[in-house]
Amino acid sequence: MEQIERIAYMEQILDELTALTGTLSEAAERYETLRPRIRELSDYYAGEDWKRDFADDEAGKLPADLKRGVLSEDGIYNALTEDRETLARLLDVVSAAIRD
Repeated sequence: MEQIERIAYMEQILDELTALTGTLSEAAERYETLRPRIRELSDYYAGEDWKRDFADDEAGKLPADLKRGVLSEDGIYNALTEDRETLARLLDVVSAAIRD
């Protein structure tokens, strides 16, 4: 790789890294802020309130126009599973980056 080409290439990597780290930093901050609420959601799903809310929805006791994705049997489970899988993937990426 010639000097000018190398410098331009490295500049591109620097630009991508700068943009990505800004995005990752913002996402990490948002995620850190959301963590306690994710725990609330998990506790809700595992508790009696969710079961009661689900049963009342099935019985037609809730307003028809109420957004109720949280009461789908797979919605919370899938979101919490994706959360754990994403965290595991991030741990792998961070571990690899630290080894580099």
